[in-house]
Amino acid sequence: MIAAEELKAFPLFDCLSDEWLKKIADSAAELSVHPGEWIIREGEMPSFFVLLEGSLTCEKDYGGTNKVKAQYVPGDFYGEIPILLDSVAIASLQATEPSRVLRLDRVQFMDMIASSRRCNEIVIGVMTKRLKMIQDHMQVNDALRVRVFGSQYNMECRDIRDFLSQNHISYRWTDHDQDNPETVNNCGEPFVVVDQSKVVGCPLTVRKVAEALGMKTTPSQIGYDVVIVGGGPAGLAAAVYGASEGLEVLLIEKRGIGGQAACSSRIENYPGFPTGISGNDLGARAFKQAEHFGAEIVVTREAQSIFSFPGGYCVEMDGGCKVQTRSVLLATGVQWRKLDVPGLKPLIGRGILYGAARTEAHSVVGKEVFLVGAGNSAGQAAMFFSGYASSVTLLVRSSGLESSMSQYLIEQLRRRSNIHIETGTELISAAGDVHLESIRTIADGHIQSRPADALFIMIGACAANSWMPEDLQRDPNGFIYTGRDVATPAGVRAPFLLETNLHGIFCAGDIRHDSIKRVSSGMGEGSMAISFIHQYLALQIEPEELVA
Repeated sequence: MIAAEELKAFPLFDCLSDEWLKKIADSAAELSVHPGEWIIREGEMPSFFVLLEGSLTCEKDYGGTNKVKAQYVPGDFYGEIPILLDSVAIASLQATEPSRVLRLDRVQFMDMIASSRRCNEIVIGVMTKRLKMIQDHMQVNDALRVRVFGSQYNMECRDIRDFLSQNHISYRWTDHDQDNPETVNNCGEPFVVVDQSKVVGCPLTVRKVAEALGMKTTPSQIGYDVVIVGGGPAGLAAAVYGASEGLEVLLIEKRGIGGQAACSSRIENYPGFPTGISGNDLGARAFKQAEHFGAEIVVTREAQSIFSFPGGYCVEMDGGCKVQTRSVLLATGVQWRKLDVPGLKPLIGRGILYGAARTEAHSVVGKEVFLVGAGNSAGQAAMFFSGYASSVTLLVRSSGLESSMSQYLIEQLRRRSNIHIETGTELISAAGDVHLESIRTIADGHIQSRPADALFIMIGACAANSWMPEDLQRDPNGFIYTGRDVATPAGVRAPFLLETNLHGIFCAGDIRHDSIKRVSSGMGEGSMAISFIHQYLALQIEPEELVA
């Protein structure tokens, strides 16, 4: 119980009237926290906290995987900056020993500082010092932990930049084709410098960079309740719900967190974000949330096979790494469908790409950009690149966009002056020596050749399931059957709604047959799958035999 007399020991409250001290003592929440307990997390809606007893650590994410910490002693307070700036919490607060904390909500805090000029001055004074400390820290410490050196046409360099971007790790890129690198490695190949001391290269791989950054690339346990393959919206949602409900969860992602959704520069029809949110930001938030609940997430690992094991399954990854699990969720998403056009293949990575990562913005500044596709992903990419390129041309084979793209996006494209939409148009060839230089298109029988600096192909998706068990039922296009679409022999238990014909193996997201190709539906399926996995585990049955 907070006593008014107790509050007088702290300068923040000592300047308040007895009436206000009593009001705060009677209405403020009192938190008793244990060592290691989080009081608030970065990104949450803020409150105003004052430490009465014990010790707290204030922790701020800085540079992706780096953290800055400060110790709080009794009398210190937290939360004035996000409340006064009307933002979410900019740092996290954690107890380091048994502690008592007073909490005021936004209205209580604003009323308190309005009641006393001296109280207001104390709060603003501390806020000013903290903002100055942040400024000084940024001047002395480089938030960019990673320096990337390599050509924009080098695929390893591009993969590294995509990986860093998807995992919200800021970096500085020196393009060997345009800039003079500050250092040169012994191989003469692309390389990366982490924390100004670790040089990664010879050869350069995403996994080596991830390990240099301290990211988890190898599972810490032998067995889990559920192994999720794929870190897109469906897999991340499953990791959040599974871990929050007490399951031992392992998520395996071979590339960056967020899947293909991470390429979406702005998703405007996702519920809860009226001004839109990028797929990258959405994935990063879900990643933090899953880790918060205790899910284990390993990156740069590729699942290569699944076979039966007593009590469940064994998932084998590249490098011979294996884990046992009681259930599996396939949430691998899809791959971009390839376009069979003369001259295309030799120029992949040299001006021509499948998909459109946000990291490509630097390489298209002031250039002529073409996109092949008519879906939401192509429309979002066109809107994004139009802020950098001199012109963006959308090549659409059909007669219009209405049947394949959201109306709000069509209207935005039409309002952007440097975006051109060419319907009834097909790409028939690409040409260039070192990199893409020109393309040829056909429309109404008329063939046109035009200069092109960059070409992004987004013509739909295909299933990537060659590594999955052969007896996993698929549709003619390779997408996985689940629930009532599964052909179930007489006497065999019918699968749960998102379960495959192999009991204990579930499927969610774009890889699932007849799924709705939207981020929100993928997240919905991922969370639903955990409910069915709980039901499956409750049956305590042995999974059917798989062919190894």
